[in-house]
Amino acid sequence: MKRIFNKETIQCVDKEVNLCGWVDTVRAHGKIIFIDLRDKSGINQVVFTPKLKSELYELAQKLRPEWVVSIVGKVNKRPEGMINDKIETGEIEIQVMDLEVLSEAKTLPFDIDTDGFNISEEKRLKHRYLDLRRPRLKRNLEMRHKVIQYMRGFLTERDFTEIETPILTKSTPEGARDFLVPSRIGPGKFYALPQSAQQYKQFLMIAGIERYFQVSRCLRDEDPRGDRQAEHTQLDIEMSFVSQEEILELIEELYTKLVKEFFPEKKITKTPFIRMTYKEAMEKYNSDKPDLRKDKNDPNELAFAFITDFPMFEWHEKDKKWGAQHHPFTMPQTDDIEEIKKNPKNILAHQYDFVLNGYEIAGGSLRTINLEIMDAVFEVLGHKKDEIRKQFAHYFEAFGYGVPPHGGIAPGIDRFLAVALNEPNIREVMAFPKTGDNRDLMMDAPSEVTDAQLKELHIRTVKKI
Repeated sequence: MKRIFNKETIQCVDKEVNLCGWVDTVRAHGKIIFIDLRDKSGINQVVFTPKLKSELYELAQKLRPEWVVSIVGKVNKRPEGMINDKIETGEIEIQVMDLEVLSEAKTLPFDIDTDGFNISEEKRLKHRYLDLRRPRLKRNLEMRHKVIQYMRGFLTERDFTEIETPILTKSTPEGARDFLVPSRIGPGKFYALPQSAQQYKQFLMIAGIERYFQVSRCLRDEDPRGDRQAEHTQLDIEMSFVSQEEILELIEELYTKLVKEFFPEKKITKTPFIRMTYKEAMEKYNSDKPDLRKDKNDPNELAFAFITDFPMFEWHEKDKKWGAQHHPFTMPQTDDIEEIKKNPKNILAHQYDFVLNGYEIAGGSLRTINLEIMDAVFEVLGHKKDEIRKQFAHYFEAFGYGVPPHGGIAPGIDRFLAVALNEPNIREVMAFPKTGDNRDLMMDAPSEVTDAQLKELHIRTVKKI
């Protein structure tokens, strides 16, 4: 008999069904044993009576929470007064005819019927596969799936093409610290894991794809925070022959419809979304990601805003040098090369951020396609022209073959969901997050490798004394 989900049993009254799942609770009323059987779709009440074969009834008496079982039984209407209107299957119960224990379970290290916030993060993440049995986290992952599927459909309807870009790529000095991967067949050489798909998506524009997107994994060796992890997921978007206004309008339409579809209880503070320049935001709120809610105690208020006209460069006092506010491929709001070199502090960029309730949930820009301007930008950042031409040889080569004007944006999926689901940090909307110091306690990573592996990779480690 084919197994069905619990929620499907409401259409199977007076029929025999096969159900599989976890024992949620066990209750004995005299000689009658009740269990709540849990699967991904919900709960069903299952009834064992002494009329069963003696060996089956004895097996039922041994059942404990979180055992995995398969049950064959008849779907019956519940007696009057026994209906549970709190669950979808509350009008029926399953009269057991056969039982198979598929797997027994030890006593869990913590309760899974609470929200989990009273349990230490280390314990939860060490046993994340148990933590994910929690209804709150199941809901979060299911909502994540629905939101991502909606994003895919929304963009596909608008002639975007979803394209995967490489995970093993080249280390380049334009952003955060790279995670490096040694090459076994290239002694002393390394791949880098992508901080974003920035260069690849620009190559796709040169290839004539015109409208690209990707649900993209981004990996950055940075110090983690509540809204940042070593790896996160973003909706990466790039478009050719596009204006900044068209990109912002696309994102506003997407998120307005997302909220209406999946979070109808939420109220958007203002539509069209609030817009202000970086200068205005800093002067008024002393922040480039201001929380613009009218009532900051209202968890159902969503204050979306676009921040525009960022400075092209930012001064790093510690290193006594200029850095890129966004990245060096951003288009300055001037094509005066001498002005860029002489007065970097005055140069604005075609850069924009998308913020929500005090969090930056997206960043984007129009891209430079003029190689002389790009040279000037890298020169301000302290790089010599010949070094950059060597480091980015592939990039400058590609830009010599006809480049359409283009731009894009990359909304962070984790941050948006954390805010929309009223979660305190992005770890609560990720399946297998790291701890605050970037450790995977469940897998015990990062971990040491064998001397043989290091030798094969032509690597030696230096132990701290």
